[in-house]
Amino acid sequence: MSKVLVCVAWPYANGTIHLGHMAGSILPPDIFSRYNRLLGNEVMMVGGSDQHGTPITVSAEKEGVTPEEIANRYHEINKKAIEDMGIEYSLFTKTHTDNHFETVQDVFLTLMKNGYLTTHENDQYYCPQCAKFLPDRYVEGVCPECGAQKVRGDQCDACGKTFETGDLKDAYCVHCHSSPEIRPTEHYFLRLGALNDELLKYLEGKEWWRPNVRSFTTNWLKDGLHDRAITRDMEWGVPIPMDGWDSKVIYVWFDAVIGYLSASKEYSKIIGKPDYWKEYWMDPEVRHYYFLGKDNIPFHSIIWPSILMGYGGLTLPYDIPANEYLMYKGGKFSKSRGGAIDMPTVLSKYDSDVVRFYLSIVMPDTHDSEFSWEDFQTKINTELVGNLGNYCHRCLSFTKKNFGSVPESDGVKDEVAQEIDRAFKEYSEYMQSCDFKKAIQGHHGPVPLRKQVLRFHEALGSREDGQGRMRKGPLRQPVRREGTRHHDVALHAQGSREDLRLHGSVRTRGRRLRRNQRQTRARYRAQGARSGIL
Repeated sequence: MSKVLVCVAWPYANGTIHLGHMAGSILPPDIFSRYNRLLGNEVMMVGGSDQHGTPITVSAEKEGVTPEEIANRYHEINKKAIEDMGIEYSLFTKTHTDNHFETVQDVFLTLMKNGYLTTHENDQYYCPQCAKFLPDRYVEGVCPECGAQKVRGDQCDACGKTFETGDLKDAYCVHCHSSPEIRPTEHYFLRLGALNDELLKYLEGKEWWRPNVRSFTTNWLKDGLHDRAITRDMEWGVPIPMDGWDSKVIYVWFDAVIGYLSASKEYSKIIGKPDYWKEYWMDPEVRHYYFLGKDNIPFHSIIWPSILMGYGGLTLPYDIPANEYLMYKGGKFSKSRGGAIDMPTVLSKYDSDVVRFYLSIVMPDTHDSEFSWEDFQTKINTELVGNLGNYCHRCLSFTKKNFGSVPESDGVKDEVAQEIDRAFKEYSEYMQSCDFKKAIQGHHGPVPLRKQVLRFHEALGSREDGQGRMRKGPLRQPVRREGTRHHDVALHAQGSREDLRLHGSVRTRGRRLRRNQRQTRARYRAQGARSGIL
């Protein structure tokens, strides 16, 4: 048994989490942690709501309420949606807590003591009309790298390029749409350049990292690292533990990644073992996995390791299996820009197992994937119900009809045992390397072997019920709606939040199955049961 730390990217608490969040960074770590628990490993899975930064203040200003009210509202909504999806965090917490403040301030002061923080003036956007400095999301413009429009002041969602003040073309204030000035203001900076060589050494040999993670990280390091501001001119965030800095706060990109450490400490206190977190963070044998979307790669592969190196004595990330984007109608899911299908709406219509299955097989692991309601319908009907569900039902029906219970085994044929061992080994390798889509693609079991088993069953007289319908089996039924059969999972949708209705889709398949079964039974009666599978 070994310990595994599973760290889940913190969704902003400025809106409801959507399918993109779930497929990209929330469901994958749950799959991984469940797998490790089944192996007998001791898993701590932590994350929570990112409650600071400009996304929260922007939403609060739109509604005319405080940032804390927005942050707590969406924390509760998202926490319930995550629980309804069956996601099993050790702790799902939030960044606006005393425990998090203490941890962030401790990291801040330790980095300063170790010589990795410095202060100097830097240029920031300033809006004369609004009479204030403009943090990242209060500025939009054109990306100088790829030309994308309405790009925010900190990073381009289209190409992943991060910006310094003045990089944006045609910048404007999101409040009044006037052109901002660039003025100097004093801030604390993380001395990333002082850690460049250590980061390059850390990156060596990380061949198991996904290509997108390695390329993002390598490109950053090739360009050379520069000091990066970790404070902002605003009031919402973690207070700076220094006199004379009351009008500024520690900024979100710095404090959010420290949440993995603060959440581990909070969980340890909750279970009555205040030092339990040290077993995960101070033991180099413990592997740390970080699950996130590709837009967060540099913050976890460069900035967070830099913070940990500067602090000293804490375990660095072992793997960062970052996913690409789940797209919808050709665009990225986005809370702040619209176009998102939120999880509470989806879960009000569909069983969580159905959603988990579908997101697992379309997971955007190595490239962007497209979500559509039509594809959802097809994959649930054919792969979950028609293949996996039908196979389980027919095997169990055959067993009950002929034996009444699961019979004792008198041994397994070598070819069957070998095929099972091969399939399980392949599955385990995929799971351990966080290739969940490839792992679930084998969820039906070895297809040729399965077909032979079913044909042998049918040769012995196994059949469906009198009307060719699948009877209700032990598999949790995906969807149950008034006026539909429990196994029918077709749907109709015209948008992201419409009433999704279910329609029948199995009757034709049932007739085809009965015809094929009659032909198969006749063939096996003539040939004898010579398959040798059982």
